[in-house]
Amino acid sequence: MTNEIFQAIEQVGREKGIEVDIIVHAVEDAYAAAAKKYFRTKEDLGARFDRDSGALDVFARKKIVDEVSNPDLEVTPGEAESLAFPPNDEGIIEIPKPREGLLHLGRIAAQAAKQIIFQKVREAERDNIYKEYIGRVGEMINGVVKRFERGNIVVDLGRTEALLPKKEQSKAERYSQGDRLRAVIVDVDRNAKGPQVIISRTDERLLMKLFEMEVPEIYDSTVVIERAVRDPGDRAKVAVRSKDRDVDPVGACVGMKGSRVQSIIRELRGEKIDIVQYSDDVSTFVTNSLNPAKINRVHLLDPDTKALEVVVDDEQLSLAIGKKGQNVRLASRLAGWKIDIKSEQEKKREVEAEMERMARDRREVESLDGVGEKTIDKLIDEGYRSVDAIVAAGLEGLKTISGVGPKGAEKILEAAEQMLATRPEREEAERLQAEQEAAEEAARVADEIAAEEAARVTAEGSAGDEMLYETEAESEPVDVTDAGSEDGEDPSEEDGAAMAASEGDEPIDPLAASEPDEAADDGGGSGVPEAMPGGGAPDSEHRRED
Repeated sequence: MTNEIFQAIEQVGREKGIEVDIIVHAVEDAYAAAAKKYFRTKEDLGARFDRDSGALDVFARKKIVDEVSNPDLEVTPGEAESLAFPPNDEGIIEIPKPREGLLHLGRIAAQAAKQIIFQKVREAERDNIYKEYIGRVGEMINGVVKRFERGNIVVDLGRTEALLPKKEQSKAERYSQGDRLRAVIVDVDRNAKGPQVIISRTDERLLMKLFEMEVPEIYDSTVVIERAVRDPGDRAKVAVRSKDRDVDPVGACVGMKGSRVQSIIRELRGEKIDIVQYSDDVSTFVTNSLNPAKINRVHLLDPDTKALEVVVDDEQLSLAIGKKGQNVRLASRLAGWKIDIKSEQEKKREVEAEMERMARDRREVESLDGVGEKTIDKLIDEGYRSVDAIVAAGLEGLKTISGVGPKGAEKILEAAEQMLATRPEREEAERLQAEQEAAEEAARVADEIAAEEAARVTAEGSAGDEMLYETEAESEPVDVTDAGSEDGEDPSEEDGAAMAASEGDEPIDPLAASEPDEAADDGGGSGVPEAMPGGGAPDSEHRRED
């Protein structure tokens, strides 16, 4: 019996990785709870396991007090002496329960004891997992996809399971049961009902760990990853610097023909990675962060709120902003500054508007009613370059100007307030005038375009008439009779040949008719027919004589 119980406890401890003392305490608590159900008492019962004999003793704990208020939990000193059980350091005595009753605890008590043991063992196992993995947060681990639970993925890590929540999954990745994956530990939950280890595929630390695994210079700390940001599944930016002046940090991370960074891109399922060089200078670092766009200027607007302005060429604006603002958003997170990107044309319009405002303010100051030029010059020299500044200064501020007394200050302030009150009317009049000028300019441009179009149509019509005239001249019929007479030919011969052809006979060659002897000597050429039998002449000759 002794060996069986204790060997079982040791076996469970080895399988679960739990200390034997923890399981022994779990058995003691379970036995005490079962005894409490059996005796149906309110006493504080405890149990003790004897490893040598394998016996379990149950006892009631009572505290020694002078006046007993709860007999189940307290006892007087006299009663304690009569029981002959020595108290411990806390003044508590342990009164044994009879073993005979413990031999028949019953099925319900045994089931309760079993559940308590399982619960205690589970709690101890979870504590061990928490202690093992809480110090490994940020570490990259390998696992196998085990099952899917409402969009979450349960990954088998070997000794325990890890949970890959849906929010920690990349939108570019799809997994099946049995697939192997790499992830980074982001949290360990002590009180979770399911898997305690929480892993992520979208955390920036995964990207940094992959670079550390692929780039030896990062592993030996020659190159340091200062910052990394990600838009999981789409794009990532990494800022690196080198501790060795002879080592290019960007080139070391990219590798020969991009071999190193390409392996990381494959691991992240095609996520694009921009590697930029880190710099302590904010302007330089922001310029590098906005790669591949080319930056013209960087202006620091407010160092306290970390706001800056970036100016780029008009054709570089869309590239600097990126698809749906992705490039500037990642660059802002990487640099830690709020970035406002403007084109050269937009910046030019802002400068023109500011100059127009300054000119307007100066015109208003110079147009103050009843204020002399010298006084206006003094106001401008003191920094009051707008009626808004004059009104904000008030009488007390204007009195501090050299040469301006109380009455003068009141006069200046009254004129400034009047000018400020009539500003909306002036601005409205200027707006209407600008709109009228714009309409007149648009009408003028439209008239010029219409005149140009009419001139073009007229020119095209004239050119068309000339082409039509030339075409008609080329297609005019020629008088064949006149042409033949002019060349010295006898048209009657051609007419006769045409008539003979129309009658079905061959045309008569005039040369052959005038030289019959030569044709006979040649043996009857193709142009002269032979004499008919009986000495008759050919039909053609009779036809010609007739």
